Order: sequence, then C-alpha cells, then structure tokens
Amino acid sequence: MRKAIALLGAMMMIAGCTSPHPVTQKDYTQYVNPFVGCADNGHTFPGACVPFGMIQAGPDTGNCTWRYCSGYMFLDEKIWGFSQTHLNGTGCPDLGDVQLQPFSGTAARENFHSAYRKETQQAKPGYYAVTLDDFGVDVEITASPRVAFHRYTYRKSDPPRLLVDLQYGIVSGDEALRHHVLENQTTVEGKHTISGYNLTSVWVKRYCYYVVTFDKPFTAIEQLPAQEGEKAPRYVLDFDLKPGETLQVKVALSTVSVDSAKRNLAAEAPHWDFSAVRAQAKALWNDLLGRAEVTGTLAQKENYYTSLYHLFIQPNTITDVSGRYRGANNKVVSAKGGAHYSTLSLWDTFRAAHPLYTILAPERVDGFVNAMLAQHREQGYLPIWALWGQETHCMIANHAVPVIADAYLKGFRGFDANAAYDSIKTSLTVKHEKSDWDVYDKYGYLPFDIITRESVSRTLEYAYDDYCAAKMAKALGKADDAAFFAERATRYRNLFDPEVKFMRGKDSNGKWRENFNPFALAHNESFGGDFTEGNAWQYTWHVLHDPQGMIDLMGGKKPFFEKVDQLFKLPSKMEGQGDVLDVTGLIGQYAHGNEPSHHIAYLFPYADEAWRTQEIVREVFDTQYKNFPDGLCGNDDCGQMSAWFVFSAMGFYPVSPCGDGYVLGAPQMEEIVWRLRGGKTFTMQAKGLSEANKYVQGVTLNGQPVNNIKISHSDIMDGGLLVFEMGSKPKHP
Repeated sequence: MRKAIALLGAMMMIAGCTSPHPVTQKDYTQYVNPFVGCADNGHTFPGACVPFGMIQAGPDTGNCTWRYCSGYMFLDEKIWGFSQTHLNGTGCPDLGDVQLQPFSGTAARENFHSAYRKETQQAKPGYYAVTLDDFGVDVEITASPRVAFHRYTYRKSDPPRLLVDLQYGIVSGDEALRHHVLENQTTVEGKHTISGYNLTSVWVKRYCYYVVTFDKPFTAIEQLPAQEGEKAPRYVLDFDLKPGETLQVKVALSTVSVDSAKRNLAAEAPHWDFSAVRAQAKALWNDLLGRAEVTGTLAQKENYYTSLYHLFIQPNTITDVSGRYRGANNKVVSAKGGAHYSTLSLWDTFRAAHPLYTILAPERVDGFVNAMLAQHREQGYLPIWALWGQETHCMIANHAVPVIADAYLKGFRGFDANAAYDSIKTSLTVKHEKSDWDVYDKYGYLPFDIITRESVSRTLEYAYDDYCAAKMAKALGKADDAAFFAERATRYRNLFDPEVKFMRGKDSNGKWRENFNPFALAHNESFGGDFTEGNAWQYTWHVLHDPQGMIDLMGGKKPFFEKVDQLFKLPSKMEGQGDVLDVTGLIGQYAHGNEPSHHIAYLFPYADEAWRTQEIVREVFDTQYKNFPDGLCGNDDCGQMSAWFVFSAMGFYPVSPCGDGYVLGAPQMEEIVWRLRGGKTFTMQAKGLSEANKYVQGVTLNGQPVNNIKISHSDIMDGGLLVFEMGSKPKHP
C-alpha cells in the first residue's frame, strides 16, 4: 500500500499538481463508460489517458469528415490504428499523432485496417483493449501524463509486424491527410527507438516531438512509399516473436524537443511494467472521481461518473517534466509554477465546466488562470480557443475573462491579480481577431453591415465579458474601469427589438434587419448570418448577467415566462441556409446539444415559476443523457455537456458563471456528497424523490429555509447539507 501511494504521489507531482484530497480506496472507475458519446455526434473517444494529461492514446476508426473530430465512431467495424492524441467532444478535428498498428504477415499491406468484435473491446479510465481479428493481435493501451504505453500480444504464427505511421493525423479531408505535415525530421536510433518531430497544420500550426521505443529489437525496417505531398515517413517493423509473446511500445511526446520527450519518458515510464503504469493511471482517476459520492441507480452512477471523467480529461498539460512548453507563436517558454495548460474550449467551458473545477478540482484553477495569462503575454490578448498552446480563433468573444474573474472573486490568489485584470482590460479594449472594439464602442453594438457575421451573438457575448470585467474591476477598487465596463454590459439592450421581442440584427443606421425569421439558423463557419450556431429563439436569452433586465424588456414576469416557455413548446424545426451540425438535442427550439441554450431552463425561477425549470431539467435528463455510445445529444465540447449534468444532478446551475452563485433547479438523484478541500463535505439530499415526486416543495441549507432562488459559492465551499423536499407537481396558473 505504501508503495502504491508513493507511486501515486510521484505521478501527481509529474502531472504538475498535488491533490488536496486523501487517496481513496474505492474504485469509482467501475462506473465510467468511456464509450458514452462515441456515436452520433458526441465526438468523444475511448482511449487511455490520465486527468489533464498530454496523452490520449486510443483507436482510430475513420477520418477526414466532421464525424471523426475525435477519430473514432463506435459503430465502425474496422480499426485503422492507434494514435496517441485525441480531442474530447470538439466540433473541429486535429491531433492523431504517431499512429501505430500491430499486424501479422503481409495481408495488411493494402490499408492496415482490421475488423474487430465489440465484445473484445474494453475501455476504462486509463486503459483501453481490443483484439484485431484480421491480424490475431490483442492490443492493450495505458498512459501516464506524457507517455503512451502499448502492449501487443501476437497470436498468429505469421511474422509479427508493426506499422509506425508518422504522416497520420486527424484532419478535415483526404487532401489534408497528405498535406497537413509541413515539416518532418525522423531518426531511427538503432533497433529499439525511433525519434523525431512533425510540424503540422490542421486546426492550428503546432510542433509535436516524439520518441517511440520498443522493449524488443526490430529485426527489419522498411519505409513505405510516400504519396504525393507527404512529408513524414511510414515504417513497417519486423520482430522476432513466437505466438503468444508480447511486444511493448512506449511513445513519449513533447511540444519542445526530442530531448524533452526523452526526459518525459525517463521520468514517467523508465521501466517496462505495463501493469504499474495502468495502476497509477487508475489511482489518479479514482482520486478525482472519488470527490463525489452518488446514491442512485447503476445507470445514474454511470452517467454521473462518466460526466466527471469527461470533465477532467482537459484542459491538458503541455509542459514537459522540466516545466517548458511551446507557447503561442510556437516559442519555447517556461511555465509559471511548472505547469501550463491548453485545450481551452472557453466558449463552451466558461459556462459550467470552469465553475465546476473551482469546486471539485480547485488545486488546478490557479494553473488554468496562469496559462491564460501566459498566452496573453505571448500573443497580446487572452486565449479564445487554445490548442497545444496555439490560438485557433474558433468561436466568439473573449471568454477567458469570466473564467479569470470568477476565480478571483472566489478567492483564488495563485496568480497576479493586477496582471490578470490588465490582461482582461487589454483583451476587451485593444482590437484583435473577432474583437472589433472600435466598432462596438462607436455604435454600442456590432452593426451587421459592418460586422457581416455573427453580429448579434458577438454583441451579446461581448456584453457578458464586460460585466465580468466590471465585477473584477470593482473588486480591485478600479472605480472608473468598473463604471466603463458596467455601461458596456448593458449594450445587449441595443439589439432587442421591442416589437417582435427578439434580439435582432441592426445596421449602422439603426435599422433592423429586414425579412427577420427567428427560426433561421446561422453559423460563421458555414454561411454567415447574425448568430453563432443558433437562431434568435435561442440567442435572445443570452443575457446571463441580467435576467431582470430581460424581464423588464419583455414587459414583466408573466410575458417573460410565456416567451421562455414558448421556446420549449415550438416545433423542433431547423430553418436557414447551410448545415448547422451543432444545433442538436432539440426540445422545441431549445437546443441542449449546443452551449448557448444551457442556461435557459434555469431562467424560470426569475419569473417565480421554478416548477417549470424542474420540469424541463427532468426532461433533459430523461432524453438527452444516456449511458450508451449515442447517449449524448451533442458534442461534449471538452466537458461542458458533462458539467451541465453534474451541476443539474445536484439541483443547481451557474446561470451567470462569474461569482454569481447557483440557481436552484431540481435534484435528479437521492443523495450526492461532494468532498471538498480541507476535509469538508457538501451534501445534497432529495427527500422523497421518485417519478411521482420530482418537484421541489421546499429547500433548506443547514436546516434553514432557502428563500432565494440561489445558493452562493461559499455556501458550498463552507460545507454543509442542502435538502430538497420533493413532491408532486404544484398548482400553477
């Protein structure tokens, strides 16, 4: 036991963070199903990784289309190979570095793909296994933060071989598969090691350095002919193995250099003990998953712990064990505190994922903020959507702002607060890509004849970032700045059309867009329009910080309630040009599969109609989350879909995720205990919860009635007991 704890402690130090929670002995990984979201459009992957690690090693079953942003679809019948990095639930492809495919004989030479049976496939946190039927090879994969560890058992008498494909990557088209590698250098170091680097360009331009090492020497090596445009090699290696013998392969990655990849390998996996690495990965997962104790059905536990698992896959560390990483503009720098994180899907994750980290993974929060501040220093503004340290400029607004402000307002002090505020102010006032502050300040909104795409969505989301900046400025005693940003936070009103009662595009002369259709979908990447992956029905409610202001614009609580309620009762139709693939999980025009809708169900309490929130939340749980491969109604988006589930199961949600507390909904499980830092616990109990009794009759916190619609962050972090008394549907007009 002491050895296991020592190994776990070492792994946590290597990962760049030490847990403030005791090592748990219970196996919570048994409730995680990594295949959830691996079908339909969930875009998750079932490979092996550790929390917040650089490595996500697992199977590839397809490529070159939007379906394969993660490289894997559960219903596919063949496995193409096993690459070392994958994205979790995104709507754009990238990664897929260093693909390996073990095979036997010569039959594979056409495409190296193999059939497999689903019953041979296993996936648990930190572990993946499958049998390649065409080749007679059992594959097992585990991982440490920066090293993928493969074990292949060859069953056939045909010569055992291994494809090492350094050209492969997860891309957006066949042409890109041949041309995404811009630069390559590879060295075959004797008979045990291959090393080198690729400079690739898919979603971002990035460097990936690799060291591939084998526990047995290869007896022959052949470089396959390159196709037109390819820069990186594919090798076929032969090994001298008898049927039933194993070949072990380790792949260490780095953003910095081959030498750094070798140091990562030496620090994290200096041995060939696959079982030890797997046990360490499992222990790291149990430490995080064990911060929640759920009482409920097996299906409820599987959905809950799988959601936590998806939440904790990212942000990903991109630092080497030395603390260096390749940041924005591909410059090598040293991380403050020894850890730097990327895969910052901020347009998605600012809403619920980052607020949940402040509760269940608080030891990471300062590191996340410092990573954002570092990217500001490197590129001149805060990250928008960062991958491997590079800016994608995907999506809109500057939603690192609410994440940083929220952390400060909640008492996190492991970063320079004044530098953090300066980065916020600069990012919200100095023009950069998709941040047109000169136009915004001149008109008080983005006119659609000047900003021709997403003008309404961008104005609304700018206003929320302004609100967060105002809160942090006020907390720091910067009164003038607070007033400036507070005024800008009201600018959402400039695009509200009181006649139709929708947010609507307006030109630079103050005229509303003609031929207005609130059902018409828009999306910058596809065909333009005034909205981002949505329509006026969905985006009109994107005023996270001022529900009362929206009530006033709608003419009072009753018309506000009726308008929001109508959203959920409309036909689930999609209109407009192009193909907005992310607008999914429709309940009326509410689109749970996409993030701009996520808070809307929690607006009813502001109109004194909390019962409707409770009703809608239950419907979302019953219809949009299942413990099956097609169980997610939309892209998981780096844990945001999962974070909504975790919060809502508890009975509350951060409508305004910047130090503004949590709006009460309805719990979905009998009891959930959150284990907090400092040995405290926060317990939610749903007394009398059943199919017949799913509406909240009353709420107490530590024995005192909760009369407001919210609880605060300190209510949670101080520990205590939140009790919901459940009953039947209340009478209402």
